[in-house]
Amino acid sequence: MAVTLVDNHDSQPLQSLESVVEPWFKPLAYAIILLRQDGYPCIFYADYYGAHYTDTGNDGGEYEIWLDSHQWLIDKFLHVRRTYAFGEQYDYFDHPSTIGWTRLGTKEKPGGMAVVLTNGDSGRKWMEIGQPNRTYYDITEHVSETVTTSDEGWAEFHCLAGSVSVWVPKD
Repeated sequence: MAVTLVDNHDSQPLQSLESVVEPWFKPLAYAIILLRQDGYPCIFYADYYGAHYTDTGNDGGEYEIWLDSHQWLIDKFLHVRRTYAFGEQYDYFDHPSTIGWTRLGTKEKPGGMAVVLTNGDSGRKWMEIGQPNRTYYDITEHVSETVTTSDEGWAEFHCLAGSVSVWVPKD
């Protein structure tokens, strides 16, 4: 029942609860809040559209702040959330810097999805997606190769260093 967020107007730079999330990490964080089964995600306006402002710091100095837009990837995650993020969730949290999870889909919303992300070197996860002999592609376009599941619905999904890949059915 928790609202999940990556950043907001109180935690952005020079605000009262400043807690800066590095721009390279925001896509990973948005994948977590938008593609997992728990929580009620909230997208921060400045993360979606970007922002540019000048504000006064605690030291009295004027600072120019630029916040990058992550709209392209957030839109991809929102599409996956509406189309594939259904059914049971299997977590693969067995490595200090690479995690993954799958959503198996339902009878009404078949296909499933797989997510792999890392805050370190490129990562791989052998995960069950429940769809035998099905081909998946990385909708984030970080990885160009496709992955085909085994007869039992398992495959090795991967991502590049410091990034996230979201695998959805090709057909």
